[in-house]
Amino acid sequence: MVWGPLSITFAPQLKAVAPGLFESLRPVANLLVKASGYRAMGLKYDDLLMEEREDVQKAISRLSPEEAYNRSFRLRTAIQQSILHKPLPKDQWVTPEEDVRYMTPIVREVEAENAERAFYDTVQVERK
Repeated sequence: MVWGPLSITFAPQLKAVAPGLFESLRPVANLLVKASGYRAMGLKYDDLLMEEREDVQKAISRLSPEEAYNRSFRLRTAIQQSILHKPLPKDQWVTPEEDVRYMTPIVREVEAENAERAFYDTVQVERK
């Protein structure tokens, strides 16, 4: 899927068609992640998903209590640092190893459920 709560992505198509090109663009992608600065504010990638979407809201409600608390804490910390106009100290930055997609699988699961629901809502039943 190109459009959705996880934004535009052509990565799966690019990886399937030209894996060498995909790997050669990885350093550029890492530079863009560093330039965005969300890790310097203590955020993970999935903290940036738009909460206004219903499927993302449903995914947030399915998070474990611990992960929901950690997400809330990261968001509050980032807001505080934004008010102060400075990033966290370097030892508190989120490392690439810590920046795992904790909510993306749940969002994809919700998308699949919605697609299945839409399919079965429009099924035409024929009698023999």
